[in-house]
Amino acid sequence: MSLRDFLERFRPAGTPGASATGVPADRMAERAAELEPALARLADVQEEAAQIRAAAEQEAEALRQNAAREAARMVEAARERAPEVRRQAAEPLLREARQEADALRAAGDNTASAIRERAVERMPHLVDLAVADALGLPGGELEEP
Repeated sequence: MSLRDFLERFRPAGTPGASATGVPADRMAERAAELEPALARLADVQEEAAQIRAAAEQEAEALRQNAAREAARMVEAARERAPEVRRQAAEPLLREARQEADALRAAGDNTASAIRERAVERMPHLVDLAVADALGLPGGELEEP
């Protein structure tokens, strides 16, 4: 009990003037009597709130576990699909590379054909030069028969 509460007991109970005998009012008892029912209800509410929190924590943990399992399933499915997705992504690039290779091959074939045609045109003259050189003819030309 505080000093103030102790001294409060000796405060006059009535109005100043003629003294009236009486017992001083016990304000602490009055406050306790007034607040006790409200505090008792508050304790019940606090207990109910604790139960609600505990249930919410359990539900949240269950949701986290379900989310973790679902995330693991999604990751596994993505890993299984990854090769097919990579193949599909690479397909246009491979198609383009094949087309480019075909174009290069065709250009090479055209160049080779042009070289063959030029060789066919030049071969008789080159053979004449080679024979003249082999026979030791001056100027590298054969005489007409």
